[in-house]
Amino acid sequence: MDGNFHQATRLEAIHGRFDPWLLGAAIALATLGVVMVASSSIAVGEDLEVGPFYFLIRHLMFLGLGVALCLVAMRTEMRTIEKYDRLLLLGCFVLLLAVFVPGLGHTVNGARRWINLGVSNFQTVEAVKLMYIVWLSSYLVRFRDEVNATWGAMLKPLGVAAGLMLMLVLQPDFGSLALILAITAGMLVLGGVHMPRMAAPVLVILPLLAIVAIAEPYRMRRLTSFMDPFADPFNSGYQLANALMAVGRGEWFGVGLGASVQKLSYLPEAHTDFILAVIAEELGFAGVCLVIGLYALLVGRALWIGLKCVEMRRHFAGYCAFGVALSIGLQSLVSIGVNLGLLPTKGLTLPLVSSGGSSVLMTCVAIGLLLRVSYELDRAQRQVARLRGEAAQPQEAPAPEPARGTAPAAGAAARGTSRLRQRIEPTLGRTA
Repeated sequence: MDGNFHQATRLEAIHGRFDPWLLGAAIALATLGVVMVASSSIAVGEDLEVGPFYFLIRHLMFLGLGVALCLVAMRTEMRTIEKYDRLLLLGCFVLLLAVFVPGLGHTVNGARRWINLGVSNFQTVEAVKLMYIVWLSSYLVRFRDEVNATWGAMLKPLGVAAGLMLMLVLQPDFGSLALILAITAGMLVLGGVHMPRMAAPVLVILPLLAIVAIAEPYRMRRLTSFMDPFADPFNSGYQLANALMAVGRGEWFGVGLGASVQKLSYLPEAHTDFILAVIAEELGFAGVCLVIGLYALLVGRALWIGLKCVEMRRHFAGYCAFGVALSIGLQSLVSIGVNLGLLPTKGLTLPLVSSGGSSVLMTCVAIGLLLRVSYELDRAQRQVARLRGEAAQPQEAPAPEPARGTAPAAGAAARGTSRLRQRIEPTLGRTA
């Protein structure tokens, strides 16, 4: 019993390490974001008469608060997070309902997506995405076998997602709606859902999404204008036309940091939704490849960590890593596609790079969650290696001491000799 106690103590004393690739990619993106927000927001701040560095200071404040929240997430055990999964799901619906409360909800351009916190507005769906990922990860752990075998277990998360999507339609926020649906589908596939059975709900949901997309005239204009933005460059194609001019002007290596022309009141939302166009103009094709490479590293590493967690039967941590990777990967993919004219214009920021409040905060929390998963995975791998190493060592019984006056058995090692090399002791009454 005493040996078991000491073994448990040794295992608990083993610490993990945070994945350096994840940490490095996140720091690089955040640093690039600070530089580009400073470059792209000066003209916007002067036009709004709030000062040239207003948006930079605001971005740094939210980034600092986000780093603090990231550190909290990095120090929180995954089993503690899993314990509150149902409360987090309830919080998703409470936050989405809060935007409709008079005095608390805040409307911008006809959309009710924010709540007023006094010092700033907070877009609730940014927190909802992460909380929903945690709940869905816990659900897939609890019903892992049923999700693959029964209709009910598969349809329940789709029903929850449909409830969240309905509330997002009322705001309206079609981009976040599509993102939550994509995260749900991706995590169900990674969780082992029966693919032919899942095809039926997909065939029902896709036509409904198409109807929602074309129900509003402004959405229909967005869907058609990206095909040829220069057909109406001063109206429906204005944003994309200026973004493409910025991208084309940057060529291979850009016009130089701070030398963008399109950010000077020509390109709308140059510091938020269209910050990649400014990067393309100032840093060129090389800068865009750098951004894409950093996101590929971050998302790819998160998926790899999730796979290793699942292989070690740490399914909750693995599914959380999958969900965060899908969220960051899909959002960055859509934002990059919009800036390059590959997708219809949609108001999604570039994670960790675009200026913003709630998006920066919750992305930092998501990175903290990923780093915690990597820490616990590394700790588990070290503990398993310790156990295997101890099991591989032969448990030899101590040899009995010879009686006084007798010689030790031939070949027996004397006490105090080296482990690497046996020492030969002389024997009495025997000649060399």
